[in-house]
Amino acid sequence: MRIVSFGFQTWGCKTLQALIDLDHDVVLAVTHPASEESYKAIWSDSVEELAREHDIPVHLTERADPETIDLVKRAEPDVIVVNSWYNWIPPELYTLPPHGTLNLHDSLLPRFTGFSPPLWALISGESEFGLTVHRMDDGLDTGDILIQRALPIGPTDTGTELVMRSMDLIPGVLAEALTALESGTAVWRPQNKAERTYFHKRSERDSLIDWSWPAEDLERFVRALSDPYPRAFTFYRGERIEVLEARVSEACYGGTPGRVIVQEKGGVVVSGPNAYRGGNRGLVITRIRCMDGVERRGYEFFRRGGYLDTHAGQRNVGTDASYGGRRQDFAGEPSRDVA
Repeated sequence: MRIVSFGFQTWGCKTLQALIDLDHDVVLAVTHPASEESYKAIWSDSVEELAREHDIPVHLTERADPETIDLVKRAEPDVIVVNSWYNWIPPELYTLPPHGTLNLHDSLLPRFTGFSPPLWALISGESEFGLTVHRMDDGLDTGDILIQRALPIGPTDTGTELVMRSMDLIPGVLAEALTALESGTAVWRPQNKAERTYFHKRSERDSLIDWSWPAEDLERFVRALSDPYPRAFTFYRGERIEVLEARVSEACYGGTPGRVIVQEKGGVVVSGPNAYRGGNRGLVITRIRCMDGVERRGYEFFRRGGYLDTHAGQRNVGTDASYGGRRQDFAGEPSRDVA
């Protein structure tokens, strides 16, 4: 089949590579110029470089402007394949090929339309995620579904691992989708719009830890924001710190949300919502990174105790100096209370 590819970053690159490996005739690759903007600078494998290596004509553009539409028309594709395209594609373009336009979206549509689906799925506590091939229409990720593959989300998976596993599905779903189009056996399934959820583009603020969340949610939050994504962060004694590793405490704790309470097995426990009732698990922070880039173990960094906050204004003054004696923790091994 004659195919025009629209794609950017590693998602677009893997999609283009799959089309090449499937021996389809990729007659044009449309991609964005390289960018240092936030999320555009990560997962930044170049569609342009890959296309040029295989002598595929390349068109660089920020949007589907009249020049882009004209180039696609002259390429006469049987189908357009899109993965990781940052701007609106008009009906004049997506309805142009005989087989329309296929879009690859890394969620189980109609849930998690929008941006960063694997990360949001992990943060939201979903048990699975996946990859969907659907027909582009005038909505955002709302078109009829052709192929869908689900993957489980494990108890230790990171956001990065989910993204990579969804990318691994690209060759298989593309092969199945294009074979169905060629053979005339494609079966389209309309999405149930009542089940649709939309998640916005993530920004720096979305990595700020909210200590009113339960520890179970915060533990997933920390795992979701793994390198190369902006890490989960908070403020301690006026300094911004990134939380790199954490787990849910074995015991329940009482106190004030955001308070560094006590050591527990290589980390420090931070109390969460409704902590005054003493019935909730805490978040055990085991590894952090300071703004100087140095990583430290939680039990070493938080020796002075205090509070974690959502802004840099608090210096954690007035901490309780009465906490300092050694005791036995809940597993029977030495621990230290921290103030």
